[in-house]
Amino acid sequence: MNDVARVAGLLRERNRIDAALSACIRRPALPGHLGDWIASQVFGIELEQQTTARGVDGRFADGRTVNIRWYAKRDNLLDLREDGPDSYLVLTGPKAPAESSVGAVRPLVIDAVYLFDAAAVVADLRARGCKIGVASSVRAHVWEAAEVYPRHNPEFVLTLEQRELLALFSHQP
Repeated sequence: MNDVARVAGLLRERNRIDAALSACIRRPALPGHLGDWIASQVFGIELEQQTTARGVDGRFADGRTVNIRWYAKRDNLLDLREDGPDSYLVLTGPKAPAESSVGAVRPLVIDAVYLFDAAAVVADLRARGCKIGVASSVRAHVWEAAEVYPRHNPEFVLTLEQRELLALFSHQP
């Protein structure tokens, strides 16, 4: 009974925090909405007004469509669509192997950011005969080539301010 009471109290605290987050982002404080909001603030993405837009969360200033994902860990899986956006912007927590979640903690942190060219990722998966959809297995070298933070990527250069903003969401010692 003590564990149930403790969990109930922690959930009340979490609900208060979620309400404060929702007031800031003007959407429910779910990881997807939080990731969309963070990406819009850091990368200047214009978010779609209708959160039901299929496969497109927003647009970069140059007009490219983008789907934003926030994964608590990087396990080389990516949710993709055949008729997807121009790019996928993925915020992730630490790199980790696919394993049981028993005893694990998955804080919402941003240790790395990846920008994938959607057509290139889908073409690579097709060439390998892999499934395209939920939890598509993207090869590690494709993830590494798409990394724009913390590593510097000449194809998508981040400003010092963007790097500082992303660092606010990293693991704190």
